[in-house]
Amino acid sequence: MNKQSLIGFILIAAILFGWMWWMQPSKEELAEQKRIQDSIMMARREAAVLDSIRLAEQQRVEETQSQLLNPSTPPSAMDSASLAQEQYRLRRDKYSVFASASQGDERYWTLENQLQRITLASKGGYIREVELLDYKTYDSLPLISFDPETAVFDLSFFLNNRIINTSELYFEPFLNGQPFQGNEVLTREGDSVQFSLRAYTDNLNGQRNENQYLEFVYTLRDDNYMVGFDFRTVGMREVLANNASNMNLEWKVDLTQHEKDVDRFTTTTVYYMTMNDQDVDRLDDRRKKEETINASINWVSFKERFFCNALVAKNGFSSAKIATSNENSKNPKYLKTMSASVEIPYNASAEVNEFPMSFYFGPNHFKTLRSYHLNLQRQIDVGNFFLIRWINYVVIYVFDWLGSYGWNYGIVILILTILIKILLFPIAFKSYKSTAINRLLKPEMEAINAKYPKEEDAMKKQQAIMNLQKQAGSSPTSGCIPMLLQFPILIAVFRFFPSSIELRQQSFLWAEDLSTYDSVLDLPFRIPGYGDHVSLFCLLMTITTFIYTYVNNKQMDTTANPQMKGMKVMMYLMPILFLGIFNSYSAGLSYYYMLANIITFLQMYLFRVLIDENKIRATIEENKKKPAQKGWLQKRMEEAQKAQQQQYKNSRR
Repeated sequence: MNKQSLIGFILIAAILFGWMWWMQPSKEELAEQKRIQDSIMMARREAAVLDSIRLAEQQRVEETQSQLLNPSTPPSAMDSASLAQEQYRLRRDKYSVFASASQGDERYWTLENQLQRITLASKGGYIREVELLDYKTYDSLPLISFDPETAVFDLSFFLNNRIINTSELYFEPFLNGQPFQGNEVLTREGDSVQFSLRAYTDNLNGQRNENQYLEFVYTLRDDNYMVGFDFRTVGMREVLANNASNMNLEWKVDLTQHEKDVDRFTTTTVYYMTMNDQDVDRLDDRRKKEETINASINWVSFKERFFCNALVAKNGFSSAKIATSNENSKNPKYLKTMSASVEIPYNASAEVNEFPMSFYFGPNHFKTLRSYHLNLQRQIDVGNFFLIRWINYVVIYVFDWLGSYGWNYGIVILILTILIKILLFPIAFKSYKSTAINRLLKPEMEAINAKYPKEEDAMKKQQAIMNLQKQAGSSPTSGCIPMLLQFPILIAVFRFFPSSIELRQQSFLWAEDLSTYDSVLDLPFRIPGYGDHVSLFCLLMTITTFIYTYVNNKQMDTTANPQMKGMKVMMYLMPILFLGIFNSYSAGLSYYYMLANIITFLQMYLFRVLIDENKIRATIEENKKKPAQKGWLQKRMEEAQKAQQQQYKNSRR
């Protein structure tokens, strides 16, 4: 080690020792550290003592609860009276004035009208099960709206610094205001029944307070899917906090699958409507699984393809939090879990609070939902665009009118297709006539193409073709506009048939259910993009679409627009794409498109009879002699051509 290294090590050591000396705590700091350590040790001793006390108390409680749960075992340290007193004290600590209501027997009551069978539970006082009597599942079982084993309905609120949940309380039954001892209640024709469930409070001696209770009031009307549901508090201002302004209501159910297949284009999610703007919206669970609505809500609905469960508030919920999820369920028909947590306004100063609500458990039938004047029918997915939606409203009324005659729905679809084709007949006729004119003009169009072979003359060529079509009484848009006018109807019926509950379990020919696919052959394997079965209606629709495409392409003239040659290839690929999409889709829709293709073929032969090509040729020759009037499109093209020529000249300078 040389001299420089030795000096370096000495300097480093001096710096380290100097830093340690400088940083050592003072006498005051050492005293403070000792005080903190002593405090920590004391706190630990106190915590150990408290833990010992809690452990002893827990052992005492467990011993007491064990004796309460096993009355046959004689108490070792207390007599029966002391045991009962301790039992009540424990319930009082948890449930406050609802201590007595926290214990009871599990009972069920059935309310039934012509449409529903509703089961109410004593624990929680809620609707545990709903059976729709006019409907069955795809496998002929009773149609239960949701899984009763996992349903949650809980009203919670603060009481004496505790959270009270109605799902833990036992309610007592009353029929039309009188104590009820039976198990079943049936409505008479044109009549209604009022069935209420009450949870009473009690005083310190465990005696019931008849003037203080919570009440769920259910009103069942004959021949009606809407069930009245009122929540009432009587005399609760004496025990609830003076600043209480709302209560929380949580509703959660597991929807089960009622159809043979889950439709890919029908939304199963939570819908709701706001009070102020009467706007119906839904939770888009493809983007997010929950949403908080900080606005007054009129109703919230758990909607599936053909049925829904809705909770309606007459005066609106203060706010709501809605959610969907896919949870592990033991039910083999589990579809989706839906939940809603809503805020109910509460007036702490009122002796009696009443919050009127109602439940809808029923089908997504347009007229039925519309009859309640709550916009519940907006849940039916008939299209978001206003034009598509209003076309479907007309289709729904025509469909219902035809169905009222009692015909088979296969015949109803046939008549509906004919009516739509009659409505579109003038448009189709004009389109076919335009095609015929362009076919007659083909030699002259080819001459124009030969006259302007260069790309820079494309504008001149297009203008010359337009002049020719104008003289012949045709236009470039005569073929596009009719198709555009028909397109909204095609989209509308595409949305209508899968959402139409009228087709549910309606058979026609080989199809057992027009609302789902018709399988004539089940495959032992699954073909990607196609499925594991063969739908005959889908196959026939694809074949007729292919034939229509072939016939239409033969008549299509590509002289005026060479790009249409590429479109022809795409049009042949469309039927193949349809085969994969519609194979697992509604058989009624495939049947409709098949009928539309067949009727189109018949129309084409009828047009050939009605349209005299010799007469059209004579009209063309006559129009050529007249001075051509320029239309707006031709004027715009001339202006564009002049601008293009001027730009070309400027670039050459």
